[in-house]
Amino acid sequence: MNNAVNDGVWSGSWVAERLGVQLMGDDELKRMLGLALRRNPKRAHLLVSNVLGKHVPQSPSVVYGAGFALGRRVRELLGAEEAGDAVVLGYAETATGLGHAVADGVGDAPYLHSTRRPVAGVAPAGGFEESHSHATSHLLLPEDPALLAGDGPLVLVDDEFSTGNTVLNTIRDLHERYPRRRYVVVALVDMRSAADAGRLADFAGEIGARVDLVAAASGTVRLPEGVLEKGQELVARYEAESAAEGGSSSAGALGPVAQFPAPPDGGVAVAADVQGDPLGARGCVESAATAAWARPAPTGPHPADERTHPHIARVDLHWPPGLPDGGRHGFTPAHRARLEAALPAMAARLAEALPEGPRRVHVLGFEELMYAPLRLARELEQVAEGVEVRYSTTTRSPVLAVDDPGYAIRTRLVFPAHDDPADGPGERYAYNVAGAGFDAVIAVVDSAADTPELHAPEGLLAQLAAHTPHVLLAVVPAYVPGPQALPERHPMLPEPLRGPAFSSYAPEEVGWLLQDLSDVTLEAPTEEREEAIQSGGAHYAESLPVEYQPSEQYQALFHAALEESAARLAQAAGAVTEIVLAERSPRPVLVSLARAGTPVGVLMRRWAQFRHGLELPHYAVSIVRGRGIDANALRWLAAHHDPRDVVFVDGWTGKGAITRELTAAIREFEASDGITGFDPEIAVLADPGSCVRTYGTRDDYLIPSACLNSTVSGLISRTVLRADLVGPHDYHGAKFYRELAGSDVSVAFLDAVSARFPEVLDAVDATVKELLSGDRAPTWEGWAAVERISEEYGIHDVNLVKPGVGETTRVLLRRVPWKILARAGAGADLDHVRLLAEQRGVPVEEVAELPYTCVGLIHPKYTRGATGADGRAVNL
Repeated sequence: MNNAVNDGVWSGSWVAERLGVQLMGDDELKRMLGLALRRNPKRAHLLVSNVLGKHVPQSPSVVYGAGFALGRRVRELLGAEEAGDAVVLGYAETATGLGHAVADGVGDAPYLHSTRRPVAGVAPAGGFEESHSHATSHLLLPEDPALLAGDGPLVLVDDEFSTGNTVLNTIRDLHERYPRRRYVVVALVDMRSAADAGRLADFAGEIGARVDLVAAASGTVRLPEGVLEKGQELVARYEAESAAEGGSSSAGALGPVAQFPAPPDGGVAVAADVQGDPLGARGCVESAATAAWARPAPTGPHPADERTHPHIARVDLHWPPGLPDGGRHGFTPAHRARLEAALPAMAARLAEALPEGPRRVHVLGFEELMYAPLRLARELEQVAEGVEVRYSTTTRSPVLAVDDPGYAIRTRLVFPAHDDPADGPGERYAYNVAGAGFDAVIAVVDSAADTPELHAPEGLLAQLAAHTPHVLLAVVPAYVPGPQALPERHPMLPEPLRGPAFSSYAPEEVGWLLQDLSDVTLEAPTEEREEAIQSGGAHYAESLPVEYQPSEQYQALFHAALEESAARLAQAAGAVTEIVLAERSPRPVLVSLARAGTPVGVLMRRWAQFRHGLELPHYAVSIVRGRGIDANALRWLAAHHDPRDVVFVDGWTGKGAITRELTAAIREFEASDGITGFDPEIAVLADPGSCVRTYGTRDDYLIPSACLNSTVSGLISRTVLRADLVGPHDYHGAKFYRELAGSDVSVAFLDAVSARFPEVLDAVDATVKELLSGDRAPTWEGWAAVERISEEYGIHDVNLVKPGVGETTRVLLRRVPWKILARAGAGADLDHVRLLAEQRGVPVEEVAELPYTCVGLIHPKYTRGATGADGRAVNL
């Protein structure tokens, strides 16, 4: 639906014919824009975007894709290095979601959007005026004011440029406070006149900064003399006609909800939107009249309470605790990573709550809350097969609704503001939703807007219920910066588990801040787990894969690899330990991320004992992608050690997802508990992804502990986090596979590496000297490579791309692999990968100039039908 040009009728023709407004540009411009009228003393016409997701329901993939593509163009303009220093600023309310999508396209850029919602306790870091808007004041409320204080490029994002005044006001205000060398202005459409364009260029010269412009389309609007007065008269006439006709309660002061004539069978006539798709998106599957008559709508407002109206229901998204709902106070790359990980499960909950067999579903966001509903809608669009998903948001902007194919705003719902706005009560609007034939509407609001006004008889939910058979409400917690109320604490957390009761390691080697779930059946077949994980039906940490039992040939490869690499591992373990001692703490507390980090933590502890006579404490804790680190484990550590001495340890980096996860989790923990001092910088044996500063090597080579599962990790499973097993005062769980003792090589692995410590002393000293004097700043090359591979191979999900020898091995042992990419000429480091791939029927494709030795690709969109009956891979 919702194309600006439908059956030869442009959705701006009604305004153009009556006011003489001309939209000058190519056909693409008219496909992106329609026209409407608004009651505004400064501007009569409104450019209505068909790809923004504000006034016109649109495919969420089209909306997100438009912003993301602009972000990619910004990244190309700036280059990778400058893009890495960029900050993206979006404008409220219309461009908050667009700016978010642009930031995603730029890459690792933090994002902030202006807001019209003051937040108690948060001091503004700036503000500016929007000259033509009905609501002008913009506030900048970053949680971290330093977000605006850097000298990297500032990318300003709005939906349109009409005069450029808003951009000038913003840059003027910010440049006085936080001067910088470069600005990039981004919009879907650039509609400035030549004079306005020149004014921006003059202003850039005046402040001595470079200002670039990126837009998806450009053109101009020609306005005849007296258009403002003529437009006001036209709006007033339609208002008067509406009042004379006794417009419906959902019409408000700017015209009635558009109505089709009563159907011949006596069914209820409701408003319908008959516009088509922009940019080639899927069209409407039935005519507007058919959609309107197909199912009678309720005839009047209903109290939005599921107890009395079962067709209105609340859906618990299980939004990640502490994750901001958007960019009002800043949204970092770590926040983005957490959201990406949580989206599949949240979309699955929405899909489960939908009525049976829906054809068309609308996700309706709320004013500035555009990005979270957009991402949920896009994820729902991908998982809800056969369902046409559309997305738009409510708005403050009062626009005339006219039921004419040549007019962009066909229908309108009016309802009272429901978030206690600072400027007082008033009307709010949802356009082109009424009568559009949606089988269900999912309203997504933040908790500040989940008020009695939302649920009132005249409120938004009741208005929606009058036009669709099913209304779902999803509430995202409104993020407020600063320390929150301290959670209820368990009076005494358990002491760490130790071997031999839990794990095959000696008790002094490591203490496990975990709970023992050895008696619980948690294993599931690999194919079954993969299908559940990718469908959003389960999180990967809620079950365990069946432990891989290596063949004799594979065990022989492990021992050969260990013999070959032991000295190299000893050198890396020594180097990373020395760097920790030199830079982090003279008596560090090693806290390994279970379980891949645990053997490395033991090796580091052994090196400190061998070289310096230190007996370092060492613990293992759980961290789960998308759900953060075990907060109870952090509380125990803070009660027994100085958090400033804690050094988190892992085996290796891939694309850096866990690095980002830990950074976000520590920040969240500081906000929730008020405990500070934990440094999220991970120390790793190998950093092929260039994600950390503390490492032994950045080479991507075989670390033999990656070859096996529990039998090289103290016979401990990967960690488990499931609500029915792990309560709020429990550590995360894991299993001790005592029955695999006959195959255990955990201690043999450690002994083989530490036995080489004496021979690598000089090499360690040389390596440490080189590393301490060199530039170890993370470049995140791995993440960029994974994004590129994800797109090149049509996967479109970085979580299904596992780079590096260690991660590729895990794919082959625990997931359903699709194919393996191997660097051309890679040697013995990949012998075990080739053997596993052969056993599972997975092709190995040699690739020139691969930044890793190998990359494992998990089967995209996996179902059990995607493999053969024997579980071996088949081609897509």
